[in-house]
Amino acid sequence: MRASGFFISTQKEAPAEAEVASHKLMLRAGLIRRLAAGIYTWMPLGLRIVRKVEAIVREEMDRAGALELAMPVVQPAELWQESGRWSDYGPELLRFKDRHQRDFVIQPTSEEVITEIARAELRSYRQLPLHLYQIQTKFRDERRPRFGVMRGREFVMKDGYSFHADHADLEREYRNMYDTYTRIFTRLGLGFRAVAADPGAIGGTGSHEFHVLADSGEDAIAFCAGSGYAANVELAEAVAPTGERASPSQAMKEVATPGKTRCEDVAELLGLPLTRTVKAIAVIREKADAGVLGRFALLLIRGDHELNEIKTQKILGDFRFATEEEIRNTLKCRSGYIGPVSDALFALYADRAVAAMSDFICGANKEGYHLTGVNWGRDLTELSPPFIADIRNVVSGDPSPDGQGALEICRGIEVGHIFQLRTKYSTALKAMFLDEKSAARPMEMGCYGIGITRIVAAAIEQGHDERGILFPAAVAPFEVCLVPIGYRKSDPVKSAADRLYAELADAGLDVLMDDRDQRPGVLFADMDLIGVPHRLVLSERGLAAGTIEYKSRRDAKPVDVPLAEAAPHVRKQLGKG
Repeated sequence: MRASGFFISTQKEAPAEAEVASHKLMLRAGLIRRLAAGIYTWMPLGLRIVRKVEAIVREEMDRAGALELAMPVVQPAELWQESGRWSDYGPELLRFKDRHQRDFVIQPTSEEVITEIARAELRSYRQLPLHLYQIQTKFRDERRPRFGVMRGREFVMKDGYSFHADHADLEREYRNMYDTYTRIFTRLGLGFRAVAADPGAIGGTGSHEFHVLADSGEDAIAFCAGSGYAANVELAEAVAPTGERASPSQAMKEVATPGKTRCEDVAELLGLPLTRTVKAIAVIREKADAGVLGRFALLLIRGDHELNEIKTQKILGDFRFATEEEIRNTLKCRSGYIGPVSDALFALYADRAVAAMSDFICGANKEGYHLTGVNWGRDLTELSPPFIADIRNVVSGDPSPDGQGALEICRGIEVGHIFQLRTKYSTALKAMFLDEKSAARPMEMGCYGIGITRIVAAAIEQGHDERGILFPAAVAPFEVCLVPIGYRKSDPVKSAADRLYAELADAGLDVLMDDRDQRPGVLFADMDLIGVPHRLVLSERGLAAGTIEYKSRRDAKPVDVPLAEAAPHVRKQLGKG
């Protein structure tokens, strides 16, 4: 490709609304252009990257035995009503009516449509297993789209679905997809980690996320370097403390803490470690019976820990945080000073770490006061499961759940997710098959997604510097750029550049020759900005010496190589020869 015949539209500055590195650099490099909030046009340069990602995904999915199809972007509401997600999915589901006032949706995902295909086409166990996938545009009406294509409303996704006669075969395909995804992200040249995860709104049982590791990642990942254990912090188990709880050594005492509503402030005022404090979080259990304890509940977390809402929901069911009015009605106090020592009736849930504490500090249910020296058994009724539960996020240094070391925390950007859906959708949509005994049974299902366009942003978040993007060669818009200095002014340079350009292309390299009539500094800056990983600079000086200047995008300085060895040298750097 010659730059003079291509569309390169770089910018010196990113628009003010761009927040994260990938958003800024994608706009500056001319990969995308904003049309509306969370909706972007993929420009020719950016689309080349998307197509390279798609090609690797498609090759590995085909290699794994999956079959590609294309499902409609527009889906009838009836299928969503039949599955129950018409009411459950929420406002992210974009709904509209056609001219006949029939309800439709713009697909955010395709479980309903693929299950409808299965129930119409698959009748016998002899037709199973079957794995179908598509690479298709999706739309989710995000409340606050941000970070460019990282959290956009319209995006391209690979979603695959498998159908099986039994759970054992589903597990086989799940392992197949785990291995396939590992190959995909390895080929993409990304630093990534697969982690155990919560299935979330998609449903099902087993679930793994694939994260591109980046400090800017939205998700926290807990991992153990010594064992290979890894899980999303939402799922990672906080192991109960070992050993006996210490016996009480202090009397419970009320102390004045005016204006101190945070555990950090209370600990500082009293000159005690934050780990001695307990924070109480008031919640309302949405589906709890209005019995003796009612719907009001108090959650206890150590002062230096954070509540894990997903874990908590699994213990309590659906819940919400209590209002100030609800707190006052039950505890006769405002939030910031509430605690478990009370004559009021309510459900009390303590995190495992809190259940092991003695002589701790908590709110006194009296504005401006806290209690010190609080102990289980003496001042509070002893709890037992399920009222002692893992309801916090793990932190660095916690024991690994597999007992093989300590946890560390890193950040990641989710780019892939695989699920064992089991029979959630096949039961709801009556996707049945006849087994060997001619008995009708619901199909076992798996679901496997990859965020195609999100991978582009994640790759940039993982690889960039002050000059621009550091793309892995597998997804870069071009593998190598040839920059002839004075292409339009020097016949020897032009002739040599044209020959080398043809030689590089014949050697199987994806090459961009920057033949634009611009100063060398502009050409170099643009090639660095758009993330071309290898650069060759041809000049009259080099021609006289029989050399060409080579520089990797990640190198500090260029080196001279013989002109005749330019193509083999770049191929070697790319691992192609």
